[in-house]
Amino acid sequence: MHGGGGFLIPYLIMLILEGIPLFYMELAIGQKMSLGSIGAWTAISPYLGGLGLASVVTSLYLCLYYNIINAWSFWYLFHSFQSVLPWSVCPMNSNRTGPIEECEIATPTQYFFYRETLNISPSIEEHGGVSTGQAMCLVLAWILTYLFIVRGVKSTGKVVYFTSIFPYIVLFIYLIRGITLHGAINGVKYMFTPNLEQLLNPTTWINAATQIFFSLGLGFGTLIAFASYNHYNNNFERQAIIVSLINCGTSIFASIVTFAIYGFKATVNYENCLERTRLLLLNTFDLAEDSMSIDQVFDWIEKLNATYPLQFAEIANQLEPCNLESELNTAVEGTGLAFIVYSEAIKNMPLPQLWSVLYFFMLLLLGMGSMLGNVTAIITPLRDFKLVSHLSDELLNGLVCVFCMLLGLGFTTTSGNYWFTMFNDYGANFSLLFIVLIEVIAVSYIYGIKRFEKDIEDMIGHRPNWYWKIMWAGVSPVVLITLFVVYIVNYIKGGTPTYQAWNKELGKSVATDYPVFGQVFIGLLMMSSISCVPLTALYVFCRKRKR
Repeated sequence: MHGGGGFLIPYLIMLILEGIPLFYMELAIGQKMSLGSIGAWTAISPYLGGLGLASVVTSLYLCLYYNIINAWSFWYLFHSFQSVLPWSVCPMNSNRTGPIEECEIATPTQYFFYRETLNISPSIEEHGGVSTGQAMCLVLAWILTYLFIVRGVKSTGKVVYFTSIFPYIVLFIYLIRGITLHGAINGVKYMFTPNLEQLLNPTTWINAATQIFFSLGLGFGTLIAFASYNHYNNNFERQAIIVSLINCGTSIFASIVTFAIYGFKATVNYENCLERTRLLLLNTFDLAEDSMSIDQVFDWIEKLNATYPLQFAEIANQLEPCNLESELNTAVEGTGLAFIVYSEAIKNMPLPQLWSVLYFFMLLLLGMGSMLGNVTAIITPLRDFKLVSHLSDELLNGLVCVFCMLLGLGFTTTSGNYWFTMFNDYGANFSLLFIVLIEVIAVSYIYGIKRFEKDIEDMIGHRPNWYWKIMWAGVSPVVLITLFVVYIVNYIKGGTPTYQAWNKELGKSVATDYPVFGQVFIGLLMMSSISCVPLTALYVFCRKRKR
């Protein structure tokens, strides 16, 4: 979305200013309190209990829509075991006279995703039934999630070894394959080329910060939940540094693989465009087949335009603007990158079925690994409540999974992808900025830095150095306040929120304004989690007044 170098630089800066310090802080809180997010923040101050509740609500939103990505991964994985990948060719129409028109206008990969996979409606206002295939894949994803967490953190820990290590093997295989693809170097160069325009864009910095929050699990309560199971004297400082750097290294490593394949796809599209132009010139000016190569297309355009201006003017409107930079600049992110761009690149590789199975199996494992943390962030705080403390791990985990699965079925309807986009865009980003801001202010100025230092010394044997204290007390809060304010200003100035609605007549997604009910729901999504903080504080204050 923000290019390669245009995002990499803010990402690394945010890692140093926000990611590592806040990762350290959340591990320290979880290990010290040995409680989930709600219990931990309540122990720091009864007025801060809503901070943990806000984390749980945000994790719940993430759980509701995130597993649909795993359902899509299952869907694509199952369809990879075919002699011809279904997204590589357009299906025939009902009369068997040619390809389906919608697929011809778009591309086979877009058609398979939007029509065969989602069976998407033209807008969020047009509802349809549940897609049976997607619903079954979603149920399967939740069954697998439950089996992974059925015995709590004990079973989760064992599963994480596999879901973390195997993707590295696949990524390494893809790296070897990716850098040997034609045009891969174009994508890698693009990744490491700084884009000054994007660096000056405040949205780039907000997205870099939220990407750090997502990749490290900050603000969701996941780190506090997992750290609560640590031994009291576990060296979490070393873990915070190592895990953060490994996470950053993995992101860059995966980006190199992605941009190599993206470069291959862009180069193939660019050369196909040149080939179409070459054929048009050969046929129009009756040239010999071997008189022009695709490398000479632009020279021939200038030559023919100068020699035969009238004849060239007749085909001028048929000439496509072939540009490699434009292909690389095409903003693709999220599901579009994972399920459309990668699918298009895979179909052009030798043995596409093998690469498809490897890729979607890896994507599934990464998704399931994320789900383990998301569900744990909900279950661990619930354990601190007396109401559910008597329930077995199997029962409580099962109830949470069934609840999320039933609500998640809404994303398998024909308009479900638009609701998925809404949750993805507004369900967590704003909330996370607010949550981590209040967290660092609470630790630094309510609990107190000196008191926090003593707790850390009590656990690991020494106090945090100047870097950590400067980040917690000054730099991190200032940066977060700035990003939070910029986010609000951009949201207000941006006017009516829009989403990408699939137009089958045009064969592409078109920016469309959210209807009134969509805008209201966005407001509820953004406010429901952060309102937990002031409402809980008000509740505690009123209770104390009554006493």
